[in-house]
Order: sequence, then C-alpha cells, then structure tokens
Amino acid sequence: MKLKLLGVAKGKTAWADEAARDYLRRLKRYGPFEEERIKPAGGQEASRCRLDEAGRVLRRIGPRDRLILLDERGENLSSKAWAALLDQARGEGVGDLVFCIGGPFGHDPSLRDKADRCISLSPMVLNHQVARVVVLEQLYRAWTLLRGEPYHH
Repeated sequence: MKLKLLGVAKGKTAWADEAARDYLRRLKRYGPFEEERIKPAGGQEASRCRLDEAGRVLRRIGPRDRLILLDERGENLSSKAWAALLDQARGEGVGDLVFCIGGPFGHDPSLRDKADRCISLSPMVLNHQVARVVVLEQLYRAWTLLRGEPYHH
C-alpha cells in the first residue's frame, strides 16, 4: 500500500519544506509515499473553485484507493487511531491511502460524498503548510506505533 498526500496549494515556505523533507525521509523507511500539489482554482467564486479542485483531486484517485479528507469539521482521531487507520487499510488491500488537504475554500460537497472518511487535524483552520507538516508527522508517528518503535513516547 502506498501513502499519498494531495494538497491543493500554491507556493512554498522554507520552514515547512524543511520539516516536510525530514518527515518524508523518515516515512520512506516504511513504504512508498508520494506527495502531490494541486494548483488551487482561481478567478471564480468559492463554490466554483471548490468544484474545480474536487474534479482535479478525483482524477488522481484510483478504484482501489481510499480517500481521507482533512478538514477541521472532520472526526478527531488520536495518534493510535491514525495507526489503526493505516493498519486497517493495509490489511484490507487498499491500493493507495490518499490524504487530501483542501484548498483555500475547503472541500466541495461532491468530494466529501466520494471520500471514505473525513478527519480533523485540529478544530482550528490550519494553513496548508502547517497542515502538511502535521499530517506527515502523524503518519510517521502511526508507523512507529505499528512497529513498536519508541518515537511515540
């Protein structure tokens, strides 16, 4: 099973890219990982932007993939629950386990309908760069929990 992080975002920030590189390096020890940025839609009203971005996300999801949306209104999971989510997907023969960070206007309802799950990183809205680092850290933590490695404590 490959882990994939899709982020609807533009631009880069040095501090977040450095932190992300560190966690990406760590994650690759546990299996394949792919990260892809999707350029946010612009020049239209928010609902049209969300719909356009949803279409571009869905074109990257295969029939055996599991899509997890990241949204402040999603369910709250502990680090152990993140590990259980990975373990369950691995056991069920999921193609790619895809985590998606939404664009500036969030996720379109059509994307929410297609998602297997919607989880929250925080009840606060996080900018894309912060969310990206938090997701990568939690995925790394989940793998260390599954392997019984000491990172968690």
